[in-house]
Amino acid sequence: MSTDASTHFTHAITRRPAPSITAGLRAVDIGTPDLALMQAHHAAYITALRATGATVIELDALDAYPDSVFVEDTALCLPQGAVIMRPGAPSRLGEAAEMAPHLAALYADIRRIEGATSFIEGGDILVTGTEILVGRSARTNADGIAELTRLVASWGKPVREVHTPPGVLHFKTDCSLLDAKTVLSTPRLADSGCFDDYFVVHTAPGEEAAANAIRFNHVVIMAAGFPGTRAAVERAGYRVVEIGNSECAKLDGGMSCLSLRFTPAK
Repeated sequence: MSTDASTHFTHAITRRPAPSITAGLRAVDIGTPDLALMQAHHAAYITALRATGATVIELDALDAYPDSVFVEDTALCLPQGAVIMRPGAPSRLGEAAEMAPHLAALYADIRRIEGATSFIEGGDILVTGTEILVGRSARTNADGIAELTRLVASWGKPVREVHTPPGVLHFKTDCSLLDAKTVLSTPRLADSGCFDDYFVVHTAPGEEAAANAIRFNHVVIMAAGFPGTRAAVERAGYRVVEIGNSECAKLDGGMSCLSLRFTPAK
């Protein structure tokens, strides 16, 4: 299997869930998250990341930002540098500014989405071995994608705009990278043709929520409770680690949302 920079990392940044998480954004109210259980799941997630040999930086909770546990939306981290995002949810704009100094301590090159009409979140960005796919969604607009395209042009990876299925929060709600050329995807997203140049492993019927996983070094970290999809990923040759996600799921969150994963340039 590939050791491509899109799946193998030396670092991850996470942020502890804040007590205010119970007021986090959600598309549909399926219950209030249990903070203690979320904290336990979060600790297991960090343990899984560290078990791969990565350095995991745990940031303190930010009670002023209920959704701040979902750090992925704040930045795009590539080997050459990091781009600070401009979240599409107004209540989350301050989260990106809070993340910036932590990335500046690790990267020499920090760029920012700054346009007043630009909105883009990391949950809509899938970095593969050859390109950066960015999904248009309720949180990411055309101006945000255009600005990102300009900012990363000198880093040598093309940006391709795709579309998130109707009613789906983020592009990566419905997909994740298994290796540089292989994607785990819901059938509804794969049917759009956006992954025609990739090998695709489909989620099992009724297990669409399993699509938001992460390949992190030698393991695929998946939300627990999706046996059909886990079996499909294992049949494709990957080692799976399951993490409880019942509480983050109440806030439309999954495995990728909980970390920034990267290898900063030396």
